[in-house]
Amino acid sequence: MVKVATTKLDRTRVARTALDLLNETGLEGLTLRAIAQRLDVKAPALYWHFKDKQALLDEMATEMMRRMGEEFLSTPDADWRVALTAAMRGLREHLLRYRDGAKVFSGTHYTDLSYAAPMEAHLRVLAGAGFAPDAAARAWFTVYSYTIGFVIEEQAAGGPGPGRGDGGYDLAARAERLAAYPLAAAAGEVMFRSHDRGFEEGLAAIVTGIGATLATSGERE
Repeated sequence: MVKVATTKLDRTRVARTALDLLNETGLEGLTLRAIAQRLDVKAPALYWHFKDKQALLDEMATEMMRRMGEEFLSTPDADWRVALTAAMRGLREHLLRYRDGAKVFSGTHYTDLSYAAPMEAHLRVLAGAGFAPDAAARAWFTVYSYTIGFVIEEQAAGGPGPGRGDGGYDLAARAERLAAYPLAAAAGEVMFRSHDRGFEEGLAAIVTGIGATLATSGERE
């Protein structure tokens, strides 16, 4: 007897299942075959929806964006500094919900326009504060790139979130290897510990820099 699926298989269902499985396997262990097993279908069935793993990652990132848009990105504060800071805090918080979440999100191509309204809202805040269109785009992309990069590094270093394994670098062993380089050795505590503080300090520095270099002269004053 042929087993008939009780729930229709579509791109969104596959992406959601993949995000659930991601926390167990990590990005390297996430395969179409493993996802098919979780869905109780044959692997070739997934190729009707995704030609390869990258296409799946694109849909996973899009599903993450849909969830983020519902939570915090669509109603930015009128103060551009507050708006950018809050958005990037929210982005980091969301990415940390998934093992290797930032890696999944980085470099993917969205499969729908769920990102457009939130981006437009933030660019409008910047434009309303006097940013030229290209400066507003640069400001947004700069804080976005910082956040993605920071989370990639903190997840690789065993920071917060699911599937963190052994907790990251052995700083004592690192310091011993770098005994001849005391400043580099001491930097480990800053780079690989206190991730929340590190993110906030870096984000504040970038937002301040945006105000000094990309805002209009009137806004800087």
